[in-house]
Amino acid sequence: MSSTIRPTTIERSVNGYAEGSALIAAGRTRVLVTASVLQDVPRFLMGTGSGWITAEYGMLPRSTKDRKPRPETRSRPDGRGLEIQRLIGRSLRQTTELGYLNGKTIHIDCDVLEADGGTRVASINAGMVALVEAMVWMKNKKLIPGVPLKGLVSAASVALVKNEMVLDPDYPADSSAEVDLNGVFFQNGDVVEVQATAERSPAPQERINQMVALAREGAADVLAVIRKTIGDELLKEAGIEA
Repeated sequence: MSSTIRPTTIERSVNGYAEGSALIAAGRTRVLVTASVLQDVPRFLMGTGSGWITAEYGMLPRSTKDRKPRPETRSRPDGRGLEIQRLIGRSLRQTTELGYLNGKTIHIDCDVLEADGGTRVASINAGMVALVEAMVWMKNKKLIPGVPLKGLVSAASVALVKNEMVLDPDYPADSSAEVDLNGVFFQNGDVVEVQATAERSPAPQERINQMVALAREGAADVLAVIRKTIGDELLKEAGIEA
């Protein structure tokens, strides 16, 4: 069993135009995330004063071994990408009291530079950093009276390979997994979302429980990286205990 995450680093403020940005490296996986503050909300929120957090996810053409066509050149939508960006949006919305965003949307763009497993959880983890930067920017620009963060989230993946659990698997381990699990957790360890798929045969509940527990441990390790990247000063500005 592999019970440690791959070497993981996150840099913040890597884009000079975006209100928030972060670049994460987890093993060979690298994802660039930007957070943009937009002056509108989805139609169903118009007139409510509430805000919104949403995400887009994409893989650059040579983020994979073989060139991947750009979305605009494909004849059909990328179903996997749509599913991942919905996960990112749902996860990050859990961190925020959306009613205090004063009719603004924070749009999280996740671009995979290199994919070696775990791109969706890496996007969530870097997205958390970029989101904090964007909301502190909004507060400093007096677009919102304070930062409406309820707390931080972090994510980790676990693969079951030859009946052995592998935390934060690379692509070879992930692609050969008997069971694949992605977990997103609030900073206190509570579950935000768990996605688990048995690829070959049904998995016993006990094994799924073990995988969730290992993903929680991995997410806690990533949370420490997120906190270190944000830094004590920005955490304090965001109303989060350092």
